[in-house]
Amino acid sequence: MFELIGGPEKRDIVLTGYSESWPAMFSQERERIVGALGEKAFRVDHVGSTSVPGLTAKPIIDIDLSVFDAEDEADYVPALESAGYQLRVRETGHRMMRTADRSVHLHICSAGSEWERRHLLFRDWLRTDQADRQAYAALKLQLAQRDWPDAEAYADAKSGLIAEITDRAESWAAATSWTV
Repeated sequence: MFELIGGPEKRDIVLTGYSESWPAMFSQERERIVGALGEKAFRVDHVGSTSVPGLTAKPIIDIDLSVFDAEDEADYVPALESAGYQLRVRETGHRMMRTADRSVHLHICSAGSEWERRHLLFRDWLRTDQADRQAYAALKLQLAQRDWPDAEAYADAKSGLIAEITDRAESWAAATSWTV
């Protein structure tokens, strides 16, 4: 099940070099999320390209929020809406909310889920491995030159390389006993 609330949106893919301001922007958003949810926010992690120093990125702060049960929207959506987030994506095991100005994407998953693990592993691997970080940046720069019907099409075009990188990250995780 995948529901794109509000339907597809045409957006230009604009990439920038890494900004030292992104961790501070994440910290501000983290405070807003924890302020809205309190103990219901089990984990709040900076993920996505803006969480990887040196990586080219869309200037959108991606955040993973782990809650008890992502399917139980009544437990967290109203509080996050009151804090200024809007529900955009609903899919099994994952919700995505964003700020009105679209500068923050808040990914909600269940604590201990594969969604949570996969995002954190991918982030940690890219922070560690320069070759995959560079390959990912090069692909994003190449894809950003194309005219996409919506941001989901751009994201889908990255999925092959993301799968390859994730395989290497899984090997690294096993070899180093990496855990969430």
